[in-house]
Amino acid sequence: MSNSVEIPFSTTLLVRDTCLCLHAQRAARALARLFDDALRPAGLTNGQFSLMMSLNRPEPPPMGPVASLLAMDQTTLTAALKPLQRKGWVSVMENPKDRRGRLLALTGEGKAVLATALPIWKETHAALDQKLPDGSSARLRQDLQTVSGMTDETLKPAGRRLR
Repeated sequence: MSNSVEIPFSTTLLVRDTCLCLHAQRAARALARLFDDALRPAGLTNGQFSLMMSLNRPEPPPMGPVASLLAMDQTTLTAALKPLQRKGWVSVMENPKDRRGRLLALTGEGKAVLATALPIWKETHAALDQKLPDGSSARLRQDLQTVSGMTDETLKPAGRRLR
């Protein structure tokens, strides 16, 4: 005798059609492919472009705020920095105010690569914005920022543990 639980196919269709997570993942993958393809001539992926752009500041930032901006933990950020360091585009240095911490900076060569990639990013972004209905790119951006600011605690149903 089987103890398997049968979930109706109609539930599968409901999740397919309504799951925000599924649709966000699909959109993220499509956007990642679009920008990866566009930025390839500059030698960057979309993730590397975002990471390098987050380092384009007047003063080298510590790892924590960069990781937070990119919604990743510091271990993942460290791994993402490695190929950029090997290419000589990013430097990681000791924080003089806290020797345990690290500061991140674009090198001159990294700034040059970013300068090459920026017009490609602008052109790709403009083409994408044109394909979306009027004003919807701003609304989409606003909605995505709202979702990224939510926490597990914000989303838990009352009296229910998700873990």
